[in-house]
Amino acid sequence: MTSYCESPTPSPPLASRAGPRQWAGLAVLALPTLLLGLDVTLLYLAFPALAADLKPDSAQALWIMDIYGFFISGFLITMGTLGDRIGRRKLLMLGAGGFALASLLAAFASTAMQLIVARALLGFTGAALMPSTLALISNLFRDPSQRALAIGIWATMFALGMAAGPLVGGMLLDHFWWGSAFLVALPVVAVLWLCAPWLLPEYRDETSGRLDLPSVALSLLALLPLIYGVKHFARHGLDWQAVAALLIGVLGLLLFIKRQQRLADPLLDLSLFRGRSFTAALLILLVGLMGVGGAMLLVTQYLQLVSGLSPRIAGAWMGPPALAMLVAAISAPLLARRFPVGRVVAGALLFSVLGYLMLARVDAEARTIQVVSGFALIYLGLGAIAALGTDLVVAAAPPGKAGSAASLSETVQELGVALGVAVLGSLSSGLYRAGVTEQLAGTIPAVVRESLWEVVSMADRLPAGVLDQAREIFTQGLNLTALITAVGIGLLAMVPMIALPGGR
Repeated sequence: MTSYCESPTPSPPLASRAGPRQWAGLAVLALPTLLLGLDVTLLYLAFPALAADLKPDSAQALWIMDIYGFFISGFLITMGTLGDRIGRRKLLMLGAGGFALASLLAAFASTAMQLIVARALLGFTGAALMPSTLALISNLFRDPSQRALAIGIWATMFALGMAAGPLVGGMLLDHFWWGSAFLVALPVVAVLWLCAPWLLPEYRDETSGRLDLPSVALSLLALLPLIYGVKHFARHGLDWQAVAALLIGVLGLLLFIKRQQRLADPLLDLSLFRGRSFTAALLILLVGLMGVGGAMLLVTQYLQLVSGLSPRIAGAWMGPPALAMLVAAISAPLLARRFPVGRVVAGALLFSVLGYLMLARVDAEARTIQVVSGFALIYLGLGAIAALGTDLVVAAAPPGKAGSAASLSETVQELGVALGVAVLGSLSSGLYRAGVTEQLAGTIPAVVRESLWEVVSMADRLPAGVLDQAREIFTQGLNLTALITAVGIGLLAMVPMIALPGGR
């Protein structure tokens, strides 16, 4: 297995320690990740303005929000393997250029359908960015301790982007039209294109064959229906559409696995799952991100609907949790140099448990700092497991499969967040509906019993005290959901103690 370098920067030799040039390369690789995080919260802030301008119907509005996630999740595995074949730096630069063009299309879209197409292209090109950056880190940093720290820094950039989104978006939307939120990508891509040829090594696996297109199709048949089914279930419950999508996704997954087992050069090397650390790390990332996805949904709803904060102020309160994640993601690899990685991951999960227990004790009158502190503890655990879990996944793969392993790590995390929103969001919604039906059935019309959003929107037309009662019912649902999640994450903390190095 060989690599080649087309730029003045060669891949460092095995076990060599990275110098200033490699750390500068990491700064370049952090830019796309920061950009993808920014895009998430920028869209949420820009949506009311673009909806007023483009006037999408309800179905189009959902597709504007969701199609990006569908495409980025669906194409991650394909893009990770493609980077191993054609060159990771080449794919990164092509993806960044495509992302910039798609951002221009989105910024100047004149109809809802044009924006949907642009968002789909953003997802497709964005899928090329994440695994390429992570795989290139494995080329820049061959020393295990340095690689773990570099991945920790990289892992925080998405959260920092999300935290900065409300501030950047607020300044843009105060002075410009909604499309300016998409133009943030242009200077980031310009810096990447200028610096990447000089600071990033090129790598491709010259022993790999051609990309197997039937495997690509089967991966999409598996992932897209599964993600759609999960999201549909989160919004509408387990109806026939959700069941059909999930069944199609499972069938596609089985066919995909069967084909990978037959191929000499598969799209996804299933032999990676034979490694106990690799499989355990993916499980920890999946379940850990499920908890984070559900908590993020419920905490943001609490801050806006119960505490009454504006979206911009609620977004600004996400800054401290993002800072906690940054501290954990940098500290965890340093701790793993002194203590067994299994114990560090288990300890991080227990910090998350403390955060969920804090959320289980809040009430409708809780101070914002109490809620945010609990969420910060959850993010503290997330930062550690994201850094160490991702490093374990990438380190377990041979150099030629690093892109494929990185894409699998990203796919698992995307799926974990989607499952968390669906499962924990549905649990909280079910508890809310049951509480409203029991306590307020004769007080509020049936049409607004489904969610607290609806009660808040027509609070001035409801009897006095109803909004406060609805907020209390919502908070009780959040409490029970957080308690159940705390138990689940507590059980998950046993996995690294059993399956990761030094756990026992």
